[in-house]
Amino acid sequence: MMKKYFLLIIGCCTCLATFAQSAKTVAIIPEPVKTVVKKGQFVLPKQISIAAGSIKSMAEVTRFLKNKLETATGAKVKISNSQVATIKLAFLKKADATLGYEGYHLYVTKQGVSIKANSAAGLFYGAQTFLQLLPKQIESKELVKHVNWVAPFVDVIDYPRFGWRGLMLDVSRHFFTKNEVMEYIDQMAAYKFNILHMHLTDDEGWRIEIKSLPRLTTVGAYNVKKIGQFGNFSAPTPDEPRNYGGFYTQEDIKELVKYASERFINIMPEIDVPGHSLAAIVSYPELSVTAAANTYQVHSGERLSVDNTLNPSSEKTYAFLDKVLTEVAQLFPFGYVHMGGDECTKEYWAKSDSVTALMKKENLKNYEEVQSYFEKRLETIVESKGKKFMGWDEIIEGGLGPNAAVMSWRGIKGGIIAAKLGHQVVMSPTTYAYLDYMQSDRITEPHVYASLRLNKTYQFDPIPDSVDAKLILGGQANLWTEQVYNFRQVEYMTWPRAMAIAEDVWSPKEKKSWKSFFPKVENHFERLNEAEIKYSPAVYDPSFEAKINADNKLEVELSTEVTGLDIYYSFDNSFPDRFYPKYTEPLVVPKDASQLRIITYKGKQPIGRMLTMPISELQHRADARKRGN
Repeated sequence: MMKKYFLLIIGCCTCLATFAQSAKTVAIIPEPVKTVVKKGQFVLPKQISIAAGSIKSMAEVTRFLKNKLETATGAKVKISNSQVATIKLAFLKKADATLGYEGYHLYVTKQGVSIKANSAAGLFYGAQTFLQLLPKQIESKELVKHVNWVAPFVDVIDYPRFGWRGLMLDVSRHFFTKNEVMEYIDQMAAYKFNILHMHLTDDEGWRIEIKSLPRLTTVGAYNVKKIGQFGNFSAPTPDEPRNYGGFYTQEDIKELVKYASERFINIMPEIDVPGHSLAAIVSYPELSVTAAANTYQVHSGERLSVDNTLNPSSEKTYAFLDKVLTEVAQLFPFGYVHMGGDECTKEYWAKSDSVTALMKKENLKNYEEVQSYFEKRLETIVESKGKKFMGWDEIIEGGLGPNAAVMSWRGIKGGIIAAKLGHQVVMSPTTYAYLDYMQSDRITEPHVYASLRLNKTYQFDPIPDSVDAKLILGGQANLWTEQVYNFRQVEYMTWPRAMAIAEDVWSPKEKKSWKSFFPKVENHFERLNEAEIKYSPAVYDPSFEAKINADNKLEVELSTEVTGLDIYYSFDNSFPDRFYPKYTEPLVVPKDASQLRIITYKGKQPIGRMLTMPISELQHRADARKRGN
């Protein structure tokens, strides 16, 4: 009898241990509305069947799942109509209004996996969540052997907080190939983003083929290759080849749109005007108010000293934009076209007789109203193509067009103003959502004028208290690529901060918790390693705070944005490990030291990067702080 009792105890303990392990490994990003983890695990068989009926719209989901499961597990996946299947996909017989268009129910039980939704999009997002329940090796692009392919028993009910969950990729400052954009789309889809905003035109290159205006790509898509710090390059010489760049043909765009739609992502094009238009002006100088425009060249990253604005007083400008938008509208099914409107310098307009004449004719009081005149005419053109007009928040300044939607980037103030005027808004403020900002100290990152840490990104809430929430379409993070030269750096700048944005725009506000979010991020670091996707470990890098103390000595305070880390340091030019002094209080810098080296550990394992901080840099910061700068 005692033996049976002992075996029962052991069995219960084993069951509880399995449950605890399952609960620990549930690391879903973005956090679902409701997740119930149950005792037990489902084991994927070597012969997997997916039941999806014969509904055509489910084909994209089944194809995605089949490819993902076969690639990593080596299992044979069969698509069938059988009710006895490993994974069952089904539309709800009666639509669930709570789930909406993109929500889903996911059940993992002893019998298998069931995903139910109102739409194929919901089934796709349920499939993404299921994959996150499987071991990290599911993210591998090749067969992985000797893995126990199990998923914990769970019930998940989930739906997004916002319908607009975007990432913007600037493909103008540096060009990224069609295949690289497809890879970015795959990465977005894994975290339930549904809008890719492509910044297709700027001073450094025009990236979309417009067949009626061929010089936009034969001339406007190429500049002189420069490597270093954008904005401080030497001016290109006449003998340097202008062969750096590229563009997407219309066939490329069609492929990208189709590829994205199969992953339930819309692509929104941006044609940035009237500022940021040097590539267009170089291609067609008559678009500028400046006579010297026919001597301009596409910008390569040197200090900009020429007119990059379109002429708002010329009918040639509006005829040009009509041609561009005719072709753009036909290529992108998405309902919105973003037309820029940001950072439009007015100095060349102020010198133009034709702009002065326009102001007199239209009774425009200032150059913000001149831009408003331009934007309203542009809005009419966009709407004539069956699209909705969107612009950056500068389009508010001279008066918004009647139906314009606003993307608020200079904080949330512009979005609040627009919403109070009854306009639709997407929030993408620099304070939380600019992925080109430095993630760590500037001694380690490509220099940009501001920093944005992961924990700050996680604090983003697209809805201000003072506006009608129905007018806030959602939120978006933006990756400008002046300092991003290759696709691996695109990944590094995007992840993990885009994980935070994903949770900001999908998860219920009350479910968000940094304390629970960051352990999930660490779990996903391992998954990104399996997928060979680059990410930033900057979250483990300390922050440096330098000051002159009461004894007139240089002092530095170190802090980390995550808990449980130890910082070890040296001033003697050697490379510290955990046997070096541990940081416990602000450090007084030795008189003749030239550098401070630090590294972070979690327990006995180094987890952060070895950072070298010049003492001269600390002195500079302390002096600036003392001056109040």
